[in-house]
Amino acid sequence: MTGVKIHPLSDVQSTKIGDGTVVWQFAIILEGARIGENCNVNCHTFIENDVIIGNNCTVKSGVYLWDGLRIGNNVFIGPNVTFTNDKYPRSKQYPESFQECVIEDGVSIGAGAVILGGITIGKGALVGAGSLVTKSIPAGELWMGSPARFIRKIND
Repeated sequence: MTGVKIHPLSDVQSTKIGDGTVVWQFAIILEGARIGENCNVNCHTFIENDVIIGNNCTVKSGVYLWDGLRIGNNVFIGPNVTFTNDKYPRSKQYPESFQECVIEDGVSIGAGAVILGGITIGKGALVGAGSLVTKSIPAGELWMGSPARFIRKIND
């Protein structure tokens, strides 16, 4: 993990973190997590074991990344975005496997959005702040609202 900057007030158990990545204070990263190069993991974040994050990603403060989350390259996850991975959660009753959620390359998710498990957000898509994403979003589209709905195609 040469070239990785880890704040001394964080708890980083994973050794699978790419060069140039910065982990800020009060972040917790479990042993099985994989994080790419040149990422920025802000303070007050939690990353579980079965999480994969690509290169050049930003995870802002107050974000918890649960088992089954797959994040591509160049992804922005705004502050306090919430992910889920269990369709029918019950205390002390765990599913045989958690729902997988795929965030493809170049996606941006605005602050406070809620992303339900079992969906895919396509390449280059944008999710507006405060949106509730209940189904998969195609590549290159802007979705907003509660529940999130198609707004328009994105022109690069």
